[in-house]
Amino acid sequence: MKTLYSKFVMTTLLVMIGSLCIGFLATNTYYHQVVKEKNDTKNVVIAQGIAQYIETAKPEDLNNYFMTLGEIGYQIYVTTGEEGHFFGGDYRDKTLSESVVKHVLNGEVYHGMRDFPKETFVTGFFANELINTIGVPFTYENKSYALFVRPDIRLLFSEVHTLLGGLMLVMIVLSLLAMLLFAKALIRPITKLTAATQQLAHEKFDTVLDIDRNDELGQLATSFNIMTEKLQENDRVRKEFISNVSHDFQSPLLNIQGYVDLLKNPLLKEKERREYAAIIELETKRLSTLTKQLLLLTSLDQSTRIIKRERYRLDEQLKESVRKYRWQMEEAQLQITYKMEQVIFNGDAGLLQNVWDNLLTNAIKYNVEGGQIHLDLQQKPASLAILVEDNGIGMTADQLAKVYDRFYRADTSRTKQGTGLGLAIVKQIVELHGGTVHIESAVNAGTKVYIDLPILS
Repeated sequence: MKTLYSKFVMTTLLVMIGSLCIGFLATNTYYHQVVKEKNDTKNVVIAQGIAQYIETAKPEDLNNYFMTLGEIGYQIYVTTGEEGHFFGGDYRDKTLSESVVKHVLNGEVYHGMRDFPKETFVTGFFANELINTIGVPFTYENKSYALFVRPDIRLLFSEVHTLLGGLMLVMIVLSLLAMLLFAKALIRPITKLTAATQQLAHEKFDTVLDIDRNDELGQLATSFNIMTEKLQENDRVRKEFISNVSHDFQSPLLNIQGYVDLLKNPLLKEKERREYAAIIELETKRLSTLTKQLLLLTSLDQSTRIIKRERYRLDEQLKESVRKYRWQMEEAQLQITYKMEQVIFNGDAGLLQNVWDNLLTNAIKYNVEGGQIHLDLQQKPASLAILVEDNGIGMTADQLAKVYDRFYRADTSRTKQGTGLGLAIVKQIVELHGGTVHIESAVNAGTKVYIDLPILS
């Protein structure tokens, strides 16, 4: 498997090589399109200047003059057509056709630099060949000569060019090393992140990334740490949820099993038999309620859950809920009052029925003998306000802070038949409708549950 570091190094090298090739091709194009013509013209002027000086100054020792020119940086070939002499640096290739020599002796200028045949690379400037010269005619002591000249590239590359070349080489090497070190520093936090994700895969949610950066990788590390905290919390809640579910299932099952064993006793009295059967029935109903509420919570927890909205009379649904629990209220000697406006609401009637059922059963269970329950439904300009109030035992501030926790029971002595899921269900259903739930409570002063549901057309 190729690592990210090796890919980064390979990419850097490919970019550098590609840039070098593109730069070379661009330079080559510029040379052929712009520099080559100018270089040819410049050297033509130099060669013609030499020829003019010879014809006007008529130096006594022509060979010595050409030797001097060769020493100061020129490669020279002088010929009369029959014999020729070289001065200055040696040519790698001394091939030159007779037609070119005759052409120059006849008074024409030879543009060897401009017409150099190799067009692929910038060889016109560096090719040390006799055909890559400028040829001009001159006359000396009534004799015609052909002068072929080109700069000696080896002498033109002075110490400055060597320093510039060294500078370029050092820059390339240092740039490459800097990129490698930068890549290593860049990959290191990603390596840590990979190791941390592998720890998460093994459910080690206490993994923390120690990456202190102010860039995108630092933001990623911060997000990762936040994610691990949430996963750790979710894992704790999950384990606690499983423990609570196991306990809430185990307790009634043990009770049922115990009382079933007692019912097997043939000497059991009829009164005791009825009592045991009633307890078994009660525990069975508790299991049934717990199962239904767990299924409902599972359904509500799904992020893709879509509520089925329909327009219906919300005030009629609340009144029907009161009628359904009236027998329990009469049994507990509770009085109920309500004030409801006629309201048509666009919502999921089935889900909201769970809200009213849970709130009314709580108001009954946590009330006092002879207590009161009050329901209020008002329509505001943009929402509906529902109040369910009782004057029961109430809750402390600590209990109130935990009422939405699953399986939490504020008073276990009075809620043996409860599941501790009711208010969690209420909150999720109301929030699915875009509403809010607010609870106020005080010990021995009762509880008020405020629900606000937005009105949708």
